[in-house]
Amino acid sequence: EIVKYAKGHGSLNGCPYINPESLAAKGFTETALAKVEKHLPSVFEIGFALNKLTVGTDFIVKELGFDEEEVNAYDFDLLEALGFSKLEIASANDYVCGTMTIEGAPFLKHEHYPVFDCANKCGKKGTRFIRSTAHIKMMAAAQPFISGAISKTINLPNSASVEDMKDAYMQSWKLGIKANALYRDGSKLSQPLNSVSDEDVEAIIEEKEKNDIVKVAEKIIHRYIAKRRRLPDRRSGYTQKAKINGQSVYIRTGEYDNGQIGEIFIDMHREGAAFRSLLNCFAISISLGMQHGVPLEEFADAFVFTRFEPSGIVTGNDKIKMATSVIDYIFRELAVTYLGRNDLSHVEPSEIKSKASPGIVKTLAEPEFESEEIVSERLVELDKNNIDSYETKLSAGKPNPSQQSVMAEEKAELNSKVKQAIEKGYTGDLCPECQSMTMVRNGTCLKCMTCGSTSGCS
Repeated sequence: EIVKYAKGHGSLNGCPYINPESLAAKGFTETALAKVEKHLPSVFEIGFALNKLTVGTDFIVKELGFDEEEVNAYDFDLLEALGFSKLEIASANDYVCGTMTIEGAPFLKHEHYPVFDCANKCGKKGTRFIRSTAHIKMMAAAQPFISGAISKTINLPNSASVEDMKDAYMQSWKLGIKANALYRDGSKLSQPLNSVSDEDVEAIIEEKEKNDIVKVAEKIIHRYIAKRRRLPDRRSGYTQKAKINGQSVYIRTGEYDNGQIGEIFIDMHREGAAFRSLLNCFAISISLGMQHGVPLEEFADAFVFTRFEPSGIVTGNDKIKMATSVIDYIFRELAVTYLGRNDLSHVEPSEIKSKASPGIVKTLAEPEFESEEIVSERLVELDKNNIDSYETKLSAGKPNPSQQSVMAEEKAELNSKVKQAIEKGYTGDLCPECQSMTMVRNGTCLKCMTCGSTSGCS
């Protein structure tokens, strides 16, 4: 009896309301009833066995007297068209296909229900399911005996809130679970199985309209402002000059009145027009992003450690001494200055001296004079022999074609070594100490795996 209650009888014999006798009175023949009986054991709802696909369109039109256009409509329901009410259809469905739950089954005690609990509610009448805490505790019991994470989904009902998600993660962490996978029923449009029938769609829509205000409060959305926040016409900022592997780079910033950055300008000397134009366009796009509310931190996390030429040692900047590209250097500088991200700098602020010693300042200062004049000058005339000798020395300094060929071969060999080093997992940079190409990244610096020397910041 318990099995029949949950699984159903799979036959119309003895079924309330919808049975061979009532269907015969509606016009069903013995052949049509046999077709229906054949499909009943394998269907989930009685309506799947009583439709035009099982008994045939011709039978419904010719024998039962329905219009063919009406029968071919997508929402045509044969049982309702025959005059059965929804309550009668539901009662017959429970008898034939079962309730799909053990809740309310005869002879089954309530204290035995937990043995049959599933990840989700069972059937239309089911109310019980395994709580997320039970899933987590099961995983926690097995986790000490498993080296990796457990691949098990923690199922939550459709009514689960954001707080339920937070509690599940917190409890998983407290119990020492290495990873978890939460899934809320109905959260994916591609969910292959759904326990809700088409008949309940209208009720779901009405319920959704009532709960719209509550659902909006549960959504977590990072929404950036869509309106542009323009900078004042007269604004402050700073200009930073530096060199990356000998290439000069200028960064200029524009700030709001509160000191927040709102725009950047990038300029490079001795670079191609295309590259400089790309940098200008890149700076404009970053500036527009910041003025529309995109945090500088998002840009910094996205562009730091990008790698392309020019790259290498940085001179002229107190805090940044190495960069993998111009973009890497720019966002390191901005992150250190405006976000206090000293983890991206190579020199701690405490190590930077605010003032140089007087001796050094005096040594590096420009000569102290207002003007200069020529005291005397001497003109030396060279004879022809001296001129020929001087021209010979100049020509000796120019490489001949054979020397140029050797230089090209050396360059090709160097490029080949760099390529081989990169393929082996190294950066392709030359060690300043042992001249080997076994440099690897060590934090924000480079470290040689051959001699152990670093690029000077670790």
